[in-house]
Amino acid sequence: MTRFKVPPARADELLQSRPAMLAEFRADREGFLDALLIRVDDETWLDVVWWRSSDDFAASREKGANLPGIKAFFAPISELVSAEEGTTDDYRSFRVAHMPGREISPPAGR
Repeated sequence: MTRFKVPPARADELLQSRPAMLAEFRADREGFLDALLIRVDDETWLDVVWWRSSDDFAASREKGANLPGIKAFFAPISELVSAEEGTTDDYRSFRVAHMPGREISPPAGR
């Protein structure tokens, strides 16, 4: 989960760049499962991202903004507020309830 700030005047830029960023994550980031972007207030956002494993997440962090769509999504972000990593066994039920119509792959080892 990553909480960050975007100036309100750049919110549309963030939202418009989101589909390309997600497409590039799916193509370039091993273990990327999905992401949910939540607007907390006028300038604060929370990005909840699911990974198959902590190692996959660590490898993604090492790549950084290595592709144009990912770089475009990060560009309007003015401040990183927090970043936290955790685990859940409820990803599958969350996906079924809140994001229907997408294939669900179980985490490795399950």
